[in-house]
Amino acid sequence: MTTPKIELHVHLEGAVPPATLLEIARRNGQSLPADTVEGVQELYQFTDFAKFVQVWIMTTNCLRTADDFRQILVDYAEVAAGHGAVYLEAIFSPGERVQRGVPWEDLYEGYTDGIVEARERHGVVVRLTPDLYRGMPVDVAEDVARWSARYRERGIVGIGLGGNEKASSALPYAKAFQIARDGGLALVPHAGESAGAESVREMLGLDPDRLRHGFRAVEDSGVLQEIVDRGLVLDVCPTSNVRTRSVPSLAEHPLPALIAAGVPCTVNTDDPAMFNTDLAQEHRIAADLGLGAREAFQAGIAGAVCDDATRAWLTERLSDIG
Repeated sequence: MTTPKIELHVHLEGAVPPATLLEIARRNGQSLPADTVEGVQELYQFTDFAKFVQVWIMTTNCLRTADDFRQILVDYAEVAAGHGAVYLEAIFSPGERVQRGVPWEDLYEGYTDGIVEARERHGVVVRLTPDLYRGMPVDVAEDVARWSARYRERGIVGIGLGGNEKASSALPYAKAFQIARDGGLALVPHAGESAGAESVREMLGLDPDRLRHGFRAVEDSGVLQEIVDRGLVLDVCPTSNVRTRSVPSLAEHPLPALIAAGVPCTVNTDDPAMFNTDLAQEHRIAADLGLGAREAFQAGIAGAVCDDATRAWLTERLSDIG
């Protein structure tokens, strides 16, 4: 029996396998600089963050229709279920798509229809946490917050912030975060990945409900202690951290230091197709670094921004983990 797992940090656009991306690009009449699976895999190879963003825009621009968005969610739910996932908080990035001509309704209807299908076909409960990105025009960010709040009853539970931490402060998005909060959504931003503990400190000032990455808090004992005192959960993505060169190697990953400090940590894939990983592999790595399946699941329960009934259901699943 596969051990039940919770994943709170996966970008759906980064979970599209090369073959599926090529299929979607062809049916939408979108061109890519590669027309084979091997070529797309080579495109996915990380060299630096600037190239990663360029490839992200190029590849995700192939996603154009509500059916595309539904498909990539349901496809990933099937893959994750095969590795034991019972609950996902998945990320999508609506701002980029809208800025490139995709209607808001197509995005939100497609993804939220996917939530229903993923549960019916694969037994996975999926909730969504759309991302803003650093550098996004503030008015677009605020529109993302409003549209996300409109779909709260359809499975949107939070809003995040991604992008290059070194390029932009999080502070310009404070109003967008407040719009989301007023609409009943949680704040689950990225911080402390490509930038250091100062990025985490800034984000703590915006009162997040959970932090995606956050591992560079270990560089500042005061920031680390504040995370512990608040009981904040961190989403840890070991392979991604090495692939993006935020961590030199798995042997040097700060996860053991986070565990020793008493920080609850979840285990996640981040961009599994782009980083050639899966949820089972990430759990094996985490176990080698000292984080067991039960502890990761408990952190997932604590960090999930779901409703009380879903949290109670997840708590019952703890009994399935030895």
